[in-house]
Amino acid sequence: MSENCTHDCSTCGAACPSRDQQPQSLLEKPHAGTNIKKVVAVMSGKGGVGKSMVTALLAVLAQRAGYKTAILDADITGPSIPKAFGIQDKAMGSSEGILPVVSKTGIKMMSVNLLLEEETDPVVWRGPVIAGTVKQFWTDVLWGDLDVMFIDMPPGTGDVPLTVFQSIPVDAAVVVTTPQALVGMIVEKAMNMAGMMNIPVKGIIENMSYALCPDCGRHVPVFGESHAQEIAARFNTRVLAQLPIHMKLAAACDQGLIELFEGDWMDQAIREILK
Repeated sequence: MSENCTHDCSTCGAACPSRDQQPQSLLEKPHAGTNIKKVVAVMSGKGGVGKSMVTALLAVLAQRAGYKTAILDADITGPSIPKAFGIQDKAMGSSEGILPVVSKTGIKMMSVNLLLEEETDPVVWRGPVIAGTVKQFWTDVLWGDLDVMFIDMPPGTGDVPLTVFQSIPVDAAVVVTTPQALVGMIVEKAMNMAGMMNIPVKGIIENMSYALCPDCGRHVPVFGESHAQEIAARFNTRVLAQLPIHMKLAAACDQGLIELFEGDWMDQAIREILK
């Protein structure tokens, strides 16, 4: 090390052992034909909370607002995004790369189910292969020009979420939860992971927050009282939306008609995310 060292390797051309000790970025470059302005990860501490449905709803609302939108389905072993959009086509390739499938309203997407012969074929892969596939969805897919990409994250805080946060330049995260206290505890793990990876959390979206009585319109807390506000306050963030248990919404996902959903539950959430 030179006696005149400023400890700023970016302004120094000298050969120095300290230069080799600088941490190397693990971020992967997207496909050369790709330009994405914002990447938002939709994550949860555990499965079964409706994370994929929330991802789909956010993408639909962003597309309706005039944003060029895409979904990267990183939930490799439980891919449900194509089903929600009623997509039967398979992803195709060209000499330039893999081409994403486009929904009826123009949302681009890539999911492992778009590559399998049958959508019910299991993905029996070990962690490194799954992580490599997620990275390929970022590096090898010709996404084109996008205003926002939503990443449907796998549940938990394991290998694949770590790969996403280290390999893809995620701008922000949204955490999905349900009212149960047990889920709330696990959600805090996801919040803590985002903090460790320096990913700002835009807020919490609580799914299955209540059931709406068809007779009197009363909100019935089927899964108990909400803990979302407490968790949000603890992490200095906010509750962006509280989604009801709604038969029409569930049916829209099952029938591949999520792009036709009606409801204002997520309007505030998408405004905050797209800021």
